[in-house]
Parts: sequence; structure tokens; C-alpha cells
Amino acid sequence: MSPVPTQKIPVNGIELWVHVAGPEQGRPIWLLHGFPECWHSWREQIPALAAAGYRVFAPEMRGYGQSSAPAEIADYEVMTLCGDIQQAMDHFGHEQVVMVGHDWGAVVAWHLALLEPERVTRLVTMSVPFAGRARRPVIDIMRELYADRFNYILYFQEPGVAEQELDADIERTLRLFMQDQDVFLQQKPATATLLEGTSTPDALPHWCTQEDLDVYVQTFAELGFRGPLNWYRNFERNWQRTEFLAGRQVLQPTLFLIGDRDPVGVFEAHTLKRMPEWVPDLELHSLANCGHWIQNEQAQRVNALVLEFLGQARSLN
Repeated sequence: MSPVPTQKIPVNGIELWVHVAGPEQGRPIWLLHGFPECWHSWREQIPALAAAGYRVFAPEMRGYGQSSAPAEIADYEVMTLCGDIQQAMDHFGHEQVVMVGHDWGAVVAWHLALLEPERVTRLVTMSVPFAGRARRPVIDIMRELYADRFNYILYFQEPGVAEQELDADIERTLRLFMQDQDVFLQQKPATATLLEGTSTPDALPHWCTQEDLDVYVQTFAELGFRGPLNWYRNFERNWQRTEFLAGRQVLQPTLFLIGDRDPVGVFEAHTLKRMPEWVPDLELHSLANCGHWIQNEQAQRVNALVLEFLGQARSLN
């Protein structure tokens, strides 16, 4: 794929790097990546969407790559993350957009759909489902469920601990993360560390070349994992800040995709079942033999589903 132009724009008190492709007059579509990723996670979708006539905007989210990485944990709460994209849309003069998100990017996309019901006209989310605001902070529920066994989200909570482990060898960390669900679903004591007892795989997965991995490594080379991990340290703050959204449904036409081997599907099984109540105009697909890195693992299938959904959406306008 040819290099994608980048723009560095001031938003919400930080600088956000945004990769842009497609015809200048094309309908705007935003692609929000998750953890531990970067704009390059959309490398298979950017050319397909651009060829279909969309103007594609793929930011490196706050804390990642060449975007700003503020020091304070509170700087990564969900309303602030949404504010980054809202102000970026303002910067580019976007009145109506399609919003796409994977993993943590899906969390931001769900909230943007609630916050911007007129501007976000269509929604595509991957891996992380939505069933309204929880009755109490999710992190409290996790602490109860995993009181005596390891959970990676709980492990991420103490500032400095996970950073030390993950930053020690960034390429090894990313190689382990790319190996589907094994690292995140390990059964071990609560006192264990994330990578404890793991061995580095000899080969990369079929969807990630060494050149692709090098891009991910470069993303974390300068600032490490501190900023991205801070996204995980705001569950209680996110719950407090979103009280005004309690009870609201996502009413936009929505496409949701998840791999049948995605560990998030295990953690969020109850949310998946309840999602149609909260997203009434929902098209849901579970992709067979697919893990968490859905838009890379089954890029052609994902592209086909997204373009078909957007084609149907276009016909309604």
C-alpha cells in the first residue's frame, strides 16, 4: 500500500496525528483503533474504503505513536477521548460521518454515537459490544469475579507495574499479543504477571508480516505503553462521567462484528445477548475461526461486510 498522508492537528489540548486517504469530496469515515494498535491496524480497510469513494480518517489515538501522550491518568477518560475525535471532526468541517471502531476504539465509537446522534449517521463496531451504561463501575465487578485469579485488566490497574513488564521488550510483547487469545485468557494466580510463563512464538500470524510488526513496534518505541494502559485505569471515572447517558439507546444503523474465538466474546457474553435491546437497528455477524484482530485476520470478509452495510446505508440517504 502506498504511504498515507498524515496531518498533525491541535484538538482538545493535545496534538492528534491523523492519516487521511481517499477523494477529498468523499463522505468522511473515521477508523478508531484499539489496544495495543495504531492507524496501521486499518491498513486493509483504508484502500478499500478509499476506492469506494470515502474520505478516510485514521487517527493515532491519544497516547499512541506520534499523537500526544499526557501524563495524568484522568486525561484518558472516555469523554476526553470522545472530545479528541469531536474536535477533530470540527477541524475538518465534518457535519455527518460514518464512525468505525475496534476494541477500545469501539468503546469511543459507541459513546460518540450517543453524544453525536445527528453527526454520526452510521456506526460500525468490532469486538466490544454495547448494552447501555452499567449499574456500577465494571472494574468493581471484575474485582469480585477475579478475586483469586488473574485478570489482565486488573493487572493493568496499578500505574507503573504493567508498563515495566510490557516496555522491557516491546517487540516480544507485541508478538505475544498478536497470538490470538492465549496471553489474555491464561489461568493463573491473581499475583501473576501478564507475560509470566509465556514463550515467544517463532512465527508471526499470517496477517502480520515483519514489516507490519515493525510499524507497531515503532508506535510504542518512544513512549512505551503508559498512555495506552491509562485507558484501562478510568473505568470508575468513565462510569461517573457518563451518568447523563444512562438509559440511552444507540439508534443509528449499526454493524457489529466479532470473531468467534475473540476472548472479548467470553468476557462480554452477557452484553452480547442484551445488545439488541440497546441497539435496535443492529446487524451482527460472528466471523468463524477468527480471533480478536478481526479486521486483519479476515480483512476481505470484514471489508465485504462493511462495504455492503455502507452501500445499504447510502441507498437510504
